[in-house]
Amino acid sequence: MKTISRALLVSEAFVRLADALVGEYDVLDVLHTLVEQSVLLLDAEAAGLLLADQDGILQVLVSTSEESQFVEALQTKAGVGPCVDAFHTGVVVTIDDIASAEGARYPDFQQAALGQGFRSVHAIPMRFRPNTIGALNLFRSTTGSLTAEDAAIGQALADVATISILHERTAREKAVVNDQLQRALNSRVLIEQAKGVIAQRSQVNMNDAFNLLRAYARSHNESMQESAEKFISNSILL
Repeated sequence: MKTISRALLVSEAFVRLADALVGEYDVLDVLHTLVEQSVLLLDAEAAGLLLADQDGILQVLVSTSEESQFVEALQTKAGVGPCVDAFHTGVVVTIDDIASAEGARYPDFQQAALGQGFRSVHAIPMRFRPNTIGALNLFRSTTGSLTAEDAAIGQALADVATISILHERTAREKAVVNDQLQRALNSRVLIEQAKGVIAQRSQVNMNDAFNLLRAYARSHNESMQESAEKFISNSILL
């Protein structure tokens, strides 16, 4: 069996992301691809992105699983956690062992993360010039920190996420930037609602519901928001 080198996997991932950013693109689809590649490349169990809204409050934008989304949503609601700290400080926050005293600095996060099977977390700020707009979060089912190479790849992925949201043509003025961020968050709300509709209608879990929504949007050359609106209004059936 042919073994694919780590370097080739990384190269292919960034080529795939670069291709997705050419011309018109669905930013949520790109970001879902990015967190999926983060899991693949960095030996993580799950990954997600938190994004600040117009009021500077973090919201979960994309996540690879319901488990990681639950932990991230808990942090945003409480305003406390390693991912929140990464956003506010602009510095990478790593907890090698969530069960340790280090993880106990965030008791609610610690309990939730351990309950979902996560044992370590690596939160990377998404920086835009002097500001931080969110954080890329990597959750692992084993203890330990990222290697220097993995940390560098993780930061590069966070930078790609930032670029995909704040496209240079629309990032020249703060008002436009805020509008882009808010529209991305509004799209996420619709997608979550559509996932619930699909899950109930098709009797599948939320992860499978998202995959069905994403596949439909791609096959019909629509944004996920457009497809989500159709599922919510019951104008289409699977």
